[in-house]
Amino acid sequence: MKLTRKESKQRRHRRIRGKVHGSSERPRLAVFRSNEHIYAQVIDDTKHHTLVAASSVEPELKSSLASGANCEASSQVGKLLAARSLEKGITQVVFDRGGNLYHGRVKALAEAAREAGLDF
Repeated sequence: MKLTRKESKQRRHRRIRGKVHGSSERPRLAVFRSNEHIYAQVIDDTKHHTLVAASSVEPELKSSLASGANCEASSQVGKLLAARSLEKGITQVVFDRGGNLYHGRVKALAEAAREAGLDF
């Protein structure tokens, strides 16, 4: 039986979440990629609390971007998320790509966050 793209993504996401768990010392950087935008959060899974969030929907990014659905937008979100995390004293995270392949927009966000100072 052949899986649909959605089923494949859900299966990958469940497999990743079985291995990746955020803690207070090393929270989880979760990425959600829609067709129009990209969203990222730093989450403490022990307290079930979002510590930092950034997305291409935010007014400060939306005005400077032509589209929220490209690698440029993703790298801007990654830089913004890293800056906000470092302000709160978060330097180390575990990366949760949310079932997406590590390619394109997800990869651009991760590399921009690393360059801006996050360690993962």
